[in-house]
Amino acid sequence: MKHFKTDKKESVKTRLNRFLFNRYPTIRGTGSYTTFISSDWKEVHVKLPLSFRTRNIVGTVFGGSIYSSVDPIYMLQIMKILGKEYIVWDKAATIKFKKPIKKTVYAKFIITDELVDFVKTTILTKGKVDIDLTVQYVNKQGDVFAEIYKTIYIAAKEYYNQKNN
Repeated sequence: MKHFKTDKKESVKTRLNRFLFNRYPTIRGTGSYTTFISSDWKEVHVKLPLSFRTRNIVGTVFGGSIYSSVDPIYMLQIMKILGKEYIVWDKAATIKFKKPIKKTVYAKFIITDELVDFVKTTILTKGKVDIDLTVQYVNKQGDVFAEIYKTIYIAAKEYYNQKNN
């Protein structure tokens, strides 16, 4: 179920991936749900409701649920888009809590063709690259409740193996 307007479509394979992903114990523990994965993995939607699993002591969504629900998404998207010839790692993250979350919020992860081209071109010349990505948790009206900044390390597998052996 898409929570954002998009021209992208899910495939049978990404729908199955989403089904399995939402049942993975560490993902289930966040209290969030991946609701859409485009067939090319360039767009992913996540839903984070306020529930008994995500509620903190003051009745809002726990900060750990906010971060952990978005933590693996960009890394997984990039791994799926680039394929097995690349090594992808989360390198750093920062979260800014803008407003307490008292209802369901949504995040939309986008990887553009331009970013993929930049990564591949940079890796051809340097062997590796760090990219900075941002995602926001918003409500249906578009109000921002949290911003998460991720730094992702990407390297050609051959380059990575030479540097780390």
